[in-house]
Amino acid sequence: MKIGKYKLEILEAGSFALDGGAMFGIIPKPLWEKSNPADEKNRIRLNTRCLLLTSDDKKVLVDTGMGDKWDEKSHSIYEIKSPSGTIAALLSAKGVYPEEITDVILTHCHFDHAGGATSYDDGKLLPAFPNAGYYIQKQNLNWALNPSDRDKGSYIKQNFVPLLEQGVLKFLEGNSSFDDEIELLQVNGHTFGQQLVKVSSGGDTFLYCGDLIPLASHIHLPYIMGYDLQPLITLEEKKEILTKAAEENWKLIFEHDPFSACATVMITDKGFKIKERFDIS
Repeated sequence: MKIGKYKLEILEAGSFALDGGAMFGIIPKPLWEKSNPADEKNRIRLNTRCLLLTSDDKKVLVDTGMGDKWDEKSHSIYEIKSPSGTIAALLSAKGVYPEEITDVILTHCHFDHAGGATSYDDGKLLPAFPNAGYYIQKQNLNWALNPSDRDKGSYIKQNFVPLLEQGVLKFLEGNSSFDDEIELLQVNGHTFGQQLVKVSSGGDTFLYCGDLIPLASHIHLPYIMGYDLQPLITLEEKKEILTKAAEENWKLIFEHDPFSACATVMITDKGFKIKERFDIS
C-alpha cells in the first residue's frame, strides 16, 4: 500500500501468549474471551506485527518483535512462535537486508517491541541493523534503564543497552516530526515515553497503535491492560486518539491483534466501535 512517498508493508514477526486477565485489566473474562479466547493456562495469543516503510531513500522499520534471544524456559512461559524466522529473515523475503534499513523507530523498549533490535554477532550483542539510527523517546530509555520493581521484567537490557553502547540511539522528547509524512506521538499511560507512529499524506492517515490499543477489542474505553503503569492516563489518551481517528477516518494498525491487522472506528451511542476491518497488502 502506498501513502505519500512511502510503501507501507506489514511484517508478521511471529506470536506469543500472555495472561488474558492481565491484558484486559478489570474486564471480566466472560466479556473479553468472546473476542480473544484463552488457552488452558488462561493465555491469549498476541501477534508481533511490525511495520516497514520504504521510500526512494529510506527503509524505516517500526518495532522489531520478540527477537530470538530467548531460552527454553521463556519459550515455554510465553509460547513464542516464529514460523517465518527472525525479523531479518522476514525482511530478506521482501528483498530487504538488515544493512539496508536506514531507521528503526521503537515505540518503547518492552521485550515484545525491542527484542529484535539487537542480535549476536560472533558472540557479541550488536545492533541488528548496523547502518540504522534507532529512534526512541529519551524518557522511555531512561525508564527502561531504571524501571520499577513492577515492570522491570518487561525491560530486558540486552535488547537496548547495546544500542546505547554503540551510539546508534536517536533521542526524542515529546511529539515530533520524523519527516513530512511520519509523526511520532508520545503517550504515557502504558509506560513512560511510549511513541505511536502516525503516517499521513493527502488526507489519508495510518496510526500504528503500539500498546495504547494493542488489540482491536481495546477500542472499548474500559478495556485497559493490567500492565499499564497509569491506567487513567491511558483512558484519556484513548479518548483523544480514538475521537480523532473516528472523525478523520484514520486506519488503525493493531500491533498485537491475531485476527485484525487494521481497522477504522466510529463513535456510537455505546462508545467506540469497529467500522471496517481490513488487511494491508
